[in-house]
Amino acid sequence: MFSSIKKWLSFVRFSHTIFALPFALAAMLVAARANRGWPGWKTFLLILAAMVSARTCAMAFNRIADRKFDALNPRTASRHLPAGAISLSGAVALCVLAGAGLVTASFFLNPLCFYLSPVALVVICFYSLTKRFTDYTHVFLGAALALAPVGAWLAVKGAEVSALETIQMLVLAVTVVLWLVGFDIIYALQDYEFDKSHGLRSLVVAWGPKNALQAAFLAHLVMCGLLFAFGLLCRFRIAYLIGWLIIVVCLVTEHWIARRRGLNWINVAFFRLNAVVSTVFLAVTAAEVVFQGGFRLR
Repeated sequence: MFSSIKKWLSFVRFSHTIFALPFALAAMLVAARANRGWPGWKTFLLILAAMVSARTCAMAFNRIADRKFDALNPRTASRHLPAGAISLSGAVALCVLAGAGLVTASFFLNPLCFYLSPVALVVICFYSLTKRFTDYTHVFLGAALALAPVGAWLAVKGAEVSALETIQMLVLAVTVVLWLVGFDIIYALQDYEFDKSHGLRSLVVAWGPKNALQAAFLAHLVMCGLLFAFGLLCRFRIAYLIGWLIIVVCLVTEHWIARRRGLNWINVAFFRLNAVVSTVFLAVTAAEVVFQGGFRLR
């Protein structure tokens, strides 16, 4: 039983939920700032259920859509579908159930989330098809990931979002898009030759690795500026500033690894450093919200 659960969790790379979830939880904290970031157990658990369901649905759909390419790529041939460890019907069933889980959780959150849940499903699944017709596939993935903080914010506030909160929410969403664009370009370096030879598109294929890395650096540079602006809009202080500096160091290190080390180091840059980025952002946002700006320079 445990081996079967482990297999399914590995199929959807459940451990990588850490990339989207911290930004969603940070948005939840800011949206519930009047109550020191706590929206109540019901809303909190429903947000978790919605986020996990959404990501599971998106990843299952991705594995289904890419199964033939995965079988041809030496780096991905051992994945569950091409290796036969999981059946196609089982993967489809998981995708449908996870999608239903998102809609169900949204129904119990509020009407706005429920009405928008089908739109969210289309956006998060559509990314998997974009590499077949556009070089900007990374932007579509970024938009899908950016729905996490937007969804969490709306889960707390519903339609009662002020003008300032709308600006804060949009700045955070664009920040997530640029963060994803930057690190997904770096990740795509591993499949440059394969994608080029099989007609799959990305900025790495279109512009070449060197130019694509420059675009990734520019995306992360603008992201850092927007992340700082988000702190100003939320009137965060010293804790957030310290976290922001840590995030900048992580991103600079990530680009140094991508440029100076071999492809085998990319997983370090992609997984560990970006996990630190999202976790630090959540931690310092929580500190500022819970202590209501009590951290300040004297």
